[in-house]
Amino acid sequence: MTPNEETSPAGGEIMVVDDNPQNLELLGDMLRQRNYRVRAFPRGRLALVSAAQAPPDLILLDVNMPEMSGYEVCERIKEIEGSPGIPVLFMSALNQTEDKIKGFRAGGVDYISKPFQFEEVHARVETHLKLRRALMAEQKLLELTLNGSIRMLTDLIQANSPELAARSRAIRDCVAWITQRMAVQDAWQYDLAATLSLIGCVTLPEQIFRLGYAGKTLSAEEEAMFKAHPESAKRLLTNIPRLEAIAEMIRLQQSPDVDDPCLSLEVRLGAQMLHMAVELDRRTYRGTAFQPALRELRAMRGRFQPAMLAVLDKYVPASTEFHRQSLPIKRLSAGMVLDEDVASKRAGILVLRKGTRLTETWVERLANFAKLNDIEEPMPVLVPGPARMPEFRMPVRRAEEFRQGADMRAAFPRVLRSP
Repeated sequence: MTPNEETSPAGGEIMVVDDNPQNLELLGDMLRQRNYRVRAFPRGRLALVSAAQAPPDLILLDVNMPEMSGYEVCERIKEIEGSPGIPVLFMSALNQTEDKIKGFRAGGVDYISKPFQFEEVHARVETHLKLRRALMAEQKLLELTLNGSIRMLTDLIQANSPELAARSRAIRDCVAWITQRMAVQDAWQYDLAATLSLIGCVTLPEQIFRLGYAGKTLSAEEEAMFKAHPESAKRLLTNIPRLEAIAEMIRLQQSPDVDDPCLSLEVRLGAQMLHMAVELDRRTYRGTAFQPALRELRAMRGRFQPAMLAVLDKYVPASTEFHRQSLPIKRLSAGMVLDEDVASKRAGILVLRKGTRLTETWVERLANFAKLNDIEEPMPVLVPGPARMPEFRMPVRRAEEFRQGADMRAAFPRVLRSP
């Protein structure tokens, strides 16, 4: 901690930037008395470095400062990752309307006239801190709602078709590799688009999905059904807040180069990623190894982005190696895959289908049926990873006898030679 960064009981962290030492000291003391944490800086450049390292909750910023004006400092702060939402309150003796408009255009949310009255400063600070907390709480709620919706949709994919879920995971892994290697901004939306890229296929009979995805012959009607799944996905996702762009990426995954000036660059980029990842996965689904599949795509010049293809040179799809075990439900865990259909003993109702990748939700479902003694145990499942050879531990006495026998055979090879 530097001399300019002091702590006090939590009431919000405020950065004060003013080239006047008396103002810094006065504001700092007053704010600390109201239980705010204070970081005080006499220059804008110092404040920018500190804000980049740890964004404050609010900034009180003088307009007229040497080296860098308050307007420029505000604009630079808004460019720092994680800082655009920080409320900036300008402090200035300039009271002309054009000065205030300039401050708002730079990103400020309020204006405090000098010489200031601390009661006014405190009232404005507390108002904007409350607004920021309310916005952050609303954002958190939206994120939780969004995440819950996505979990529900992925569970829908899994329950409808374990095979469909496996293909979605393969597409997501490929897209995640591309975004990481290309340092794409806002990678979360491309990852989410990949995760949900095949959700429209839940409307298809499973046989049509398998044949269509493998590129096998379908009737004209079946082919039209299969090709319509991106549009089905868009209808399903458009009504979820913040998924509009993702729904467009998925809709365009079969034709990412459509001529539409209204499409954003991020939507085009996402559609191109999905198009390439899906085409690669369809080939590996048919049995083609990944690198030969990648070479096939490279041969289609002009259809796929060369930069995306280039970063996949060292990509290795996740291993699909499993080994079979029969386990009681209490030993099941997320990631295992059911190797047989599970049906209730009394009514014969299908509880979960063969191929379902278990999640905590599905394990809980099985456990509830088991409490009623309504499903058979142990349960055949595929466990990730190769089967382990069981360790053989020889009893101490038997091991001693074995060693003695070995010593005797070494000493008398002809006498103890095996027939």
